[in-house]
Amino acid sequence: MKLKVLIVILMLTAVFSANAQRGVRIGYIDTEYILENIPEYTEATGQLESKVQKWKTEIETSLKGIKQKRETLNNEKALLTKELIEEREEDIFFEEKEILDYQQKRFGPNGDLMIQKRQLMQPVQDQIFQAVQDIAKAKKYDFVFDKSADVVMLYSAERFDMSDLIIRTISRASKRTQAKNKAERRNAKDEDAVIEVNDAQEARQKILDDKKAEREAATAKRKQEILDAREAKKKAAAEKRAKILEDRAKAREEKLKERNGTNDSEKTEDGID
Repeated sequence: MKLKVLIVILMLTAVFSANAQRGVRIGYIDTEYILENIPEYTEATGQLESKVQKWKTEIETSLKGIKQKRETLNNEKALLTKELIEEREEDIFFEEKEILDYQQKRFGPNGDLMIQKRQLMQPVQDQIFQAVQDIAKAKKYDFVFDKSADVVMLYSAERFDMSDLIIRTISRASKRTQAKNKAERRNAKDEDAVIEVNDAQEARQKILDDKKAEREAATAKRKQEILDAREAKKKAAAEKRAKILEDRAKAREEKLKERNGTNDSEKTEDGID
């Protein structure tokens, strides 16, 4: 997993460097979310789960029967001959082995569960892969990651999530495939056209929203600059006024000192006379 992350980081670094001027478009999908929203897959998964529960019940019932036979044999050993004990133990052993073989057949690495899961997943995975290819080429994405895969996404902005678009694409393809007559095929085609128009509108709306956000950011910046300039002028005016008042106070203080000094000199001269 660490190796995969390192490879992705190196790959992104190289592409970012090569396309610094053009900009790199990145999208991501959530395969688990997509699978949960494909009706055919969820229905087939439910059917498989029913089979699994049936297999588990069969195995558990058989193992309980083996356990009961062992307990019965242990209770009856005192009444049985050695040959009968060995014969019944051998029967129990082979019966248990058959059950374990059956368990391996159903749930082993190459068992029915794994085979049917692959059979269930492969067509959907192919659809998802094809939809990603088509959308990435049409919308000029450089990279598309799977949020459910080993490459950890520490943060992902929702606007780059292509999962719903993939679901719509697969649903449209499914409707076209299942269309039985011209009317149904025409309806599917009309729906494609509507969705394509909606996609185009979304793209245009995104451009408009981005431009609006840029204008609002520029306006907010300009307002802040004006407010900062006003505050700077107020501060400068306040400092200037404070300096003037300080200078006036000093001038008055010097005049008082000078006047007091003159009065003291006159009093001294009057005393001498």
